Amino acid sequence: MAPPLAALLLLLLAAASNAAERVEYHSFVATPLSPDAYTAPAAGAEDDADVFGGSLAAAEDESSTTAQFRVVHRDAFAVDATPAELLKHRLKRDRKRAARISKAAAAAKGAAANGTYGGGGGVAAPVVSGLAQGSGEYFTKIGVGTPATPALMVLDTGSDVVWMQCAPCRRCYDQSGPVFDPRRSSSYGAVDCSSPLCRRLDSGGCDLRRRACMYQVAYGDGSVTSGDFATETLTFQGGARVDRVALGCGHDNEGLFVAAAGLLGLGRGSLSFPTQISHRYGRSFSYCLVDRTSSASAATARTSTVTFGSGAAVGGAAAASFTPMVRNPLMETFYYVQLVGVSVGGARVPGVLESDLRLDPTTGRGGVIVDSGTSVTRLARPAYAALRDAFRGAAAGLRLTPGGFSLFDTCYDLAGQKVVKVPTVSMHFAGGGQAALPPENYLIPVDTKGTFCFAFAGTDGGVSIIGNIQQQGFRVVFDGDSQRVGFAPKGC
Repeated sequence: MAPPLAALLLLLLAAASNAAERVEYHSFVATPLSPDAYTAPAAGAEDDADVFGGSLAAAEDESSTTAQFRVVHRDAFAVDATPAELLKHRLKRDRKRAARISKAAAAAKGAAANGTYGGGGGVAAPVVSGLAQGSGEYFTKIGVGTPATPALMVLDTGSDVVWMQCAPCRRCYDQSGPVFDPRRSSSYGAVDCSSPLCRRLDSGGCDLRRRACMYQVAYGDGSVTSGDFATETLTFQGGARVDRVALGCGHDNEGLFVAAAGLLGLGRGSLSFPTQISHRYGRSFSYCLVDRTSSASAATARTSTVTFGSGAAVGGAAAASFTPMVRNPLMETFYYVQLVGVSVGGARVPGVLESDLRLDPTTGRGGVIVDSGTSVTRLARPAYAALRDAFRGAAAGLRLTPGGFSLFDTCYDLAGQKVVKVPTVSMHFAGGGQAALPPENYLIPVDTKGTFCFAFAGTDGGVSIIGNIQQQGFRVVFDGDSQRVGFAPKGC
């Protein structure tokens, strides 16, 4: 005998109630952006020493298998800017970088660099290198040359070439600390045009008069750096030294990075810093990116570390959860992983399909990369739409604002609320890897009024990107020796 309609309705209501109770939530402290402007110290070598906790040590342990330096967010060097202004600039940079990465991935199959160089005055014009993909967001300090000159370098897992500004400058942007002068370094060495190092550049230029290898790196926003390709000694905090690191010594630089002296390419290519030092430290490194909203004053800026070698997997309150690296034969620089799903409120989102996020090794399209220089995680449009809708449904108790903010289409008015319940979000990777995100990694303040936005976005660019907002607080391990990527929570 069929149950009466009223009984069926009661059963359905009870089931719905039980399902709602099973949603997992975080308690989230809703702290809006501060209205006060950050004021950084005047540029100088001693200023960034305050941020990084001291100068480079002279001692060195030759037997050490680990090298380490500190990491700080670039906003620690902002001058007279409010957090809201910094966020707007950051999202603008982020849009350009993501577009550049997508363009590079889309063009990978047919990419080739050909040409003959030579010209008036015996100087061969170098071509644009396709190795670098855009601006980064976190700095580290290293010593360059002998004696060592302190230099702030951007950490960038999305590019390979290491470069820095060099005197004499034909055109240089303002940086924190002195510009490196190779004429004062006893360990500086020019790279000959016929050198294998020069041939590793996507395309190497040549100064025919000096037989000196030249490099050029162009960025999606029109910024460019060019100059001599050379080798130099780099010094880590703690005194460890690595000789003959190939880097670009840029005499002509425009735009690019606020405060930074240059860029430390951490990609998978043959010219990246991890690859170059692998003979001594192996192919593994890790970093932990501190909260981007921490104080930007030099006296109180929070720092963490980037570690190369045997200590790379150590850090945090829990062991790293690993997933295999995925190789894109048409785009060697990026660290691809296989994202197989996302959970909201403890339940897998049905519409986030592995097929929408998988790399096609034949065309080089699709896939998911882990990138230190992109801020906001971007997912293939169908996957993002499913994730967004699931989050909106689970966060039905929060006030959704009309419209959005910049690239965010899901924002909430939390004005006047101190602690709110927000649904949990976790990313799931092939091989059982997982990253359970703290709420500040996906619900971020965008103004001083209490507006918070869901810090994911959709992309039609062909490649999905796990950005540094979602990475902050984790020790992210790039284990090149075992070809895997790991996420260790509370790793700073």
